[in-house]
Amino acid sequence: MPAESTFADPTSQRYADKLILAPMVRVGMLPMRMLALKYGADIVYTPEIIDKRIINSERVVNERTGIIEYRNNGVADLQIHPSEKPYVVFQMGTSDPDLALQAAQKVAQDVCGVDVNCGCPKKFSIQGGMGAALLSQPEKLEAILRRLVEGCDVPVTCKIRLLEDDEQTIKLVKMIESTGVKALAVHCRTRDERPRDPAHWDRLRLVTDAIKSIPVIVNGDVFKHEDIAQAKEITGASSVMIARGAQENISIFDAAGPAPALLVAQEYITVAMAVDNRFQNSKYTLMQMYPATKSEEFRLLTRSRSYEDLK
Repeated sequence: MPAESTFADPTSQRYADKLILAPMVRVGMLPMRMLALKYGADIVYTPEIIDKRIINSERVVNERTGIIEYRNNGVADLQIHPSEKPYVVFQMGTSDPDLALQAAQKVAQDVCGVDVNCGCPKKFSIQGGMGAALLSQPEKLEAILRRLVEGCDVPVTCKIRLLEDDEQTIKLVKMIESTGVKALAVHCRTRDERPRDPAHWDRLRLVTDAIKSIPVIVNGDVFKHEDIAQAKEITGASSVMIARGAQENISIFDAAGPAPALLVAQEYITVAMAVDNRFQNSKYTLMQMYPATKSEEFRLLTRSRSYEDLK
């Protein structure tokens, strides 16, 4: 059976029994988050943004759209619609407690929570001591989380990957639980595993058996709505976070069944244009929705140069 969903802390309860859009670089921008909420997601995460980049950004309200933008050199790295505030979690990449707190304080007025990325295995993150590098530096991770919990006005969460050794994984998650974070998301792969490797749902049961005071969120290999119940059953997790399944068809959150891919793509284009999402980002995201790269639709998409071409 799924993990108990009643938690003593009402803030932690906000993360219980939820369907969550995972943080996805480039894909999880405002248009995708808005569609996720439309189709039934309870919480949406922003793509990871490095602490210094958000600290150095300028917060601007777009006069035409009313959207809050965090700009660097005039370009919006992060857009947040005011209607998102109760549902959007800002995910940061960080390796420094003080910078993490500065970044969190910068965006706190516009989000419902802040998440620390402790799972990204990319070279840039690892070399900077961020992402999955924090998994092997538990003292630093603990310092970051405690600093955020103590100084931030919004709930703090954390997203990790499994360690190779189960005992070390349990030790890590118990430390994270002790910092006062309100939820823990676990990507059910190790640092060196890639999407082609199957997610280890069975190993997450050790975590959910050990962590009882906060919701545990399962992430990995949820490709259709029916997978949600199975993931919770096998892992004992309270909530489910979806990445690639949502990337391909964001209507995965809808219990009524997936919407036609073409309809979803058209909806995405409409929203992207309305919020002034950068065309190149929209094109990239649309390309992720078409796994059949030899299809006529994908071929036309790759040749597009503007929103007008996409209509």
